[in-house]
Amino acid sequence: MKLSCLQENLSKGLGIVGRAVATRTTLPITNNVLLATDDSRLKMVATNLEMAISHWVGAKVEEEGAITVPARLLTEFVNSLPAGEKVEMKLVGKTLELKCARYEARISGVDAKDFPPIPKVDEGIKTKVEISALRQGINDVGFAAATEESRPVLTGVDAQFEGNLVTLAAADGFRLAVFRMPLATAVKEKAEVIIPARTLNELNRLIGDDEETIGLTVNPNKSQVMFHMKKTELVSQLVQGTFPKYSQLIPQSFAAKATVNVADFLRACKMASIFARDGSGIVRLIMTPGSELTPGKITVSSKSEELGEDIGEIDAMVEGEEAKIAFNGKYLTDVLSVLKEAKVTLETTNPSSPGVLKPVGADNYLHVVMPMFVQW
Repeated sequence: MKLSCLQENLSKGLGIVGRAVATRTTLPITNNVLLATDDSRLKMVATNLEMAISHWVGAKVEEEGAITVPARLLTEFVNSLPAGEKVEMKLVGKTLELKCARYEARISGVDAKDFPPIPKVDEGIKTKVEISALRQGINDVGFAAATEESRPVLTGVDAQFEGNLVTLAAADGFRLAVFRMPLATAVKEKAEVIIPARTLNELNRLIGDDEETIGLTVNPNKSQVMFHMKKTELVSQLVQGTFPKYSQLIPQSFAAKATVNVADFLRACKMASIFARDGSGIVRLIMTPGSELTPGKITVSSKSEELGEDIGEIDAMVEGEEAKIAFNGKYLTDVLSVLKEAKVTLETTNPSSPGVLKPVGADNYLHVVMPMFVQW
């Protein structure tokens, strides 16, 4: 292998594939990055066996070849090189020689044949998704997935494809986020898969500003998914299992409904959460309807035996009767932090039933939060 490419392109590429380099592994070669010539480009690949990222950069290729070298060592060396310079790479035996300006290095590598094979996902369910919709979908549901592995299906985001729509849903047993978005290319058959939330979060970081759509392919046996971008591909294992039938968790009616400014509600919840740290994170809400002369309001409060208490009031348009309900403050601030809309509605039935948050002006997203039981 003998080639040359620009330092900034090489550095950027290593930063992209580096997201998939294994950190804790029993297979040492997954700490490496695969470098291989591919026509007139340099292909870089990293995998942690659950997810693989491939990225291509333009290069002047003089001799074909492939090698794997320690990802962290190569990345740190390349990042330290002067920007704007050309990096020359040459493979001598199993040693990768690098030269750039007045700097050079030799890195011992491992044969590319020992690198785990990256699955090809080019058949199965195929579609395309617009970048802006995908970004919003990941932002709006990804945080609600479980982080503990006790129920593996809940660490993923359920994706239901039908026609020209996909519905994303995530839940961790305490909250549920559901987001519906259009597909740029309709699917031929109805399908449901569970994509690891970690994969979608990494995909969100990878999406370039120059991308308009991303290709998505699920293999025929629904074990792997591939996201295809202009210069990057991400292949991931899918979570096996059955996602809970979440539609029955969404309350269909309410006794009280408050419409409130998102920024005001978020500020009040953040302030209450400061005092809720010692009290299991409990934030209490009292929704009070207005009269002819006074607007309605939501009283947001929290108290701690040791720290004290906090009470805040925000204006709200409250329909129905006065309602009291308590939530984990983190769950409220998490969802309010991702909303793009200016106002949100909170629907409640009683203190022991879930609350439902819906952004005003967007009918494709809802967030269900389980209540906490408190003494009023």
